[in-house]
Amino acid sequence: MIRAGTSVGANYREASRARSDAEFVAKVELCAQEADETQYWLELLEEACNISETQITPLWEEADELISIFVTMAKNTKSK
Repeated sequence: MIRAGTSVGANYREASRARSDAEFVAKVELCAQEADETQYWLELLEEACNISETQITPLWEEADELISIFVTMAKNTKSK
């Protein structure tokens, strides 16, 4: 989960330095994928490690919001 969660920030940083729209879209879409993977690990923590839903839910929702933002960024850039 640490790898996936921190990869979101690293890839977003790379996206902000993209040399083309295609590179930007690729990095932003990777951000969405890594945020989705983070949600997967959060679900596993809740189900398999008995981490409480009250601890998991805010993190899961934050990842969900980030996914929505990254998908919108990619769509808007592609439509230019």
